[in-house]
Amino acid sequence: MCWCAQGCRGFNHTGLPLWCCDSGVYDTVMAGIWSEVWTLYLILALGTPDPSPAPREKSHDFRRILLGLDKCNACIGTSICNKFFKDEIRLERWLTAQSNLSSADVRSFEGNYTDSTAGWRPVVLSQLMSPHLHKISDKSICTSAGKGKSCSIEAVLRATSRFQSWVRSNILLPGMVKGLVTPMLRCPSQRLLDRIVRRYFEVTDVGSVQMKHFSEKDKLRLLYTLAVNQQPLILLMFPGTEGWPFLRYHGSCGRMMVCAGSRPLRSLFNSPLEHRADIVYQLLHITQSLSANSLQFSLFYTSVSEDMFGTLDDSRVFIVDASTIGIIDLQEGHPPDEDLLPEYLDVFSRLSESYARPPPCETVRATQSFTLLCKHVLNKLLIPNDVQFGQLPRAAVNELANCADQSQSDQRIITAIQTLKNILQTLRACSALYGYRYPECLYSDKF
Repeated sequence: MCWCAQGCRGFNHTGLPLWCCDSGVYDTVMAGIWSEVWTLYLILALGTPDPSPAPREKSHDFRRILLGLDKCNACIGTSICNKFFKDEIRLERWLTAQSNLSSADVRSFEGNYTDSTAGWRPVVLSQLMSPHLHKISDKSICTSAGKGKSCSIEAVLRATSRFQSWVRSNILLPGMVKGLVTPMLRCPSQRLLDRIVRRYFEVTDVGSVQMKHFSEKDKLRLLYTLAVNQQPLILLMFPGTEGWPFLRYHGSCGRMMVCAGSRPLRSLFNSPLEHRADIVYQLLHITQSLSANSLQFSLFYTSVSEDMFGTLDDSRVFIVDASTIGIIDLQEGHPPDEDLLPEYLDVFSRLSESYARPPPCETVRATQSFTLLCKHVLNKLLIPNDVQFGQLPRAAVNELANCADQSQSDQRIITAIQTLKNILQTLRACSALYGYRYPECLYSDKF
């Protein structure tokens, strides 16, 4: 059948009429037919359009809020965001009970991570602070500028004199971090600050002590991280791949950082004595290595709890929380303690969970880390409440008490530590359960 009054010029192989005499009429008719065909195809393929946001869009909005991306550039960074949105980092309850996750005052979540080199591995996703403290901190930023309870946090921080000094400088100088209360900045040397910049891989080009390749947003993120929580920076400066006792840092997205997962130390308090002896031996060894290393940086504990440490499947012990570790540069020494001028007591100096300024570095004893460790962690491991006291040799109990007694001299505490390690060495088993030193322990007393 032809749609032209003058008739058609035959039919093609599909059965449709060929070019008509009145080509304008034919074009109009055919355009209408194809429009209807495509509409029908899209309905069949995609279904009826839903005016509400798609589940995937809702999921992405939820993730942005949970990750804190809506608060950037007052955040850690964005180096691993693509992993989140490609579902290569997953939480067990990521898409279920979202309201509970977003409203609960939870600081960390267990998850799984994958990349092109391996299968799924356990990770921990942690915020710099708990959501409740983040809200308080954000509110304090606004009130510091007289903006009320809500404002553009980034705009307020950018306008501060401290950040403007960062914008003008290509070198991170001690005066630019003065007044920040994170422990590692209590007595910073230029060599320490250079290492922070050189190892900060939230920027595209890493390895230079100069910040010429830093954008203003990069500088703000680094300054914000230094002011709030040093944890990601410690993991970057002293990576486990170079022998340091810290878990692997995978990256960050917004206000969330991703690190390798581990088993809580508290879960081992009632384990067999040989296992607890092995853990304590490792903790003492780790603490010694932090204070004496080839880089000439003395890392020390400012506070200690069992949540600070964790173990892997091979029974190796790692430091999980590095937020309370101080650093003294043994090569350059530390500057004399001075009273802070008002310009250094700004909004950045009040962003940390603890507003208290750590004590001067010259007051840090050589045995401070050991005393805190013995008092708050080792006694729980070696003398748990529901394990027979008699299992631990009396000499070990005495030396543990000396180690935890800060009234003892440094030399007496060091002697107690070495004696305790010698006793623990005899209690450790050579077994495949301790994969980090097996089978080497079969052939050497060192392990």
